[in-house]
Amino acid sequence: MEKWIYAGLFMMSVTGNGWAQETDAIKLPPPQMESGKPLMQVLKERHSTREFGTKPLPQQVLSNLLWAANGVNRTDSGKRTAPSARDWREIDVYVATAEGVYRYNPITHTLKRVVAGDIRGLTGVQDFVATVPVNLVYVADLNRMSDAGAEQKALYSATDTGFIAQNVYLFCTSAGLATVVRGSIDRAALGAAMGLGSHQEIILAQSVGYPAKNVQ
Repeated sequence: MEKWIYAGLFMMSVTGNGWAQETDAIKLPPPQMESGKPLMQVLKERHSTREFGTKPLPQQVLSNLLWAANGVNRTDSGKRTAPSARDWREIDVYVATAEGVYRYNPITHTLKRVVAGDIRGLTGVQDFVATVPVNLVYVADLNRMSDAGAEQKALYSATDTGFIAQNVYLFCTSAGLATVVRGSIDRAALGAAMGLGSHQEIILAQSVGYPAKNVQ
């Protein structure tokens, strides 16, 4: 019952006075820390999936997902669940849904809409990306790496994104969600649609949803 309450709240937010209507920050519920499978079991079960259902993620599940990906786990320092080279914290997580694209703020655990409308189809070249409920887009802000050379920026932004993507894999496995990380993206087209600046680079994208076999 609780799952469907969350789902209902999520749908109210995207169809009523929430995501599709509001340009201010959307406060996510606090992440739930009590549930989940043992780590060794999660590692054993981790895999990529390219077949998804279309049922939207409840807002609580999205909150848990984003916190696991790159949320703050040390409030005194603002440091994250994923390591970051030289503590640059240069990777921003964007959330592409049917209602628009949102940027995740780990410090406030909020979402801010940056694009209105459905551009999920631009987040990859595979057909399924256009209908999967959530596509995460990992964007490096190179201005935060101003003391690094071009080679260092390319290396560390890629490795830091990999840490976040693996966090998402582990969370999805624990939560019974399907996911796959993707590198085949028309970055110029997606970056233009997202309104990214010249100092921002799309590194990878990652699709998240319920497995197709679990959706009626």
